[in-house]
Parts: sequence; structure tokens; C-alpha cells
Amino acid sequence: MIVLQRLNGGTVMVNSDLIEAVEETPDTVVTLTSGNKILVRDSMLEIQKKIVDFKRRIYGPAESVREGA
Repeated sequence: MIVLQRLNGGTVMVNSDLIEAVEETPDTVVTLTSGNKILVRDSMLEIQKKIVDFKRRIYGPAESVREGA
């Protein structure tokens, strides 16, 4: 789960596995697989970083890929 900041300054915790799309129009719109949309202050890049950080906490850092393996 990642924490995003709503336009009104409040926060919302979102299951990152349910995010279908993120677009900036200029506000950032997060569309969930349910079709619900959330307007947030976080940029697309900030959301991407939060998702990657969350996945790394859950699954650990990616292992290095060895050449020729």
C-alpha cells in the first residue's frame, strides 16, 4: 500500500496492485482497476517511486542479472 496526498491536503492509502493508470492532466489522476479515480497532488514520478519502494520492501531488491547465465 502506498500513501498519496489528496488535493484537499488529506491522505489516502492505495493498494498499488489495483492501480491501472496514472496520468497528469495537469492534476494527477490515479485510475484503479475498479474504475474509481482519485485526484492527488503527487506527480506521476513520485507515485512510480512510491510503488517501486513499496515493492522493494515487500520482495527485496532485484538481484543482479549475470551475463551469460
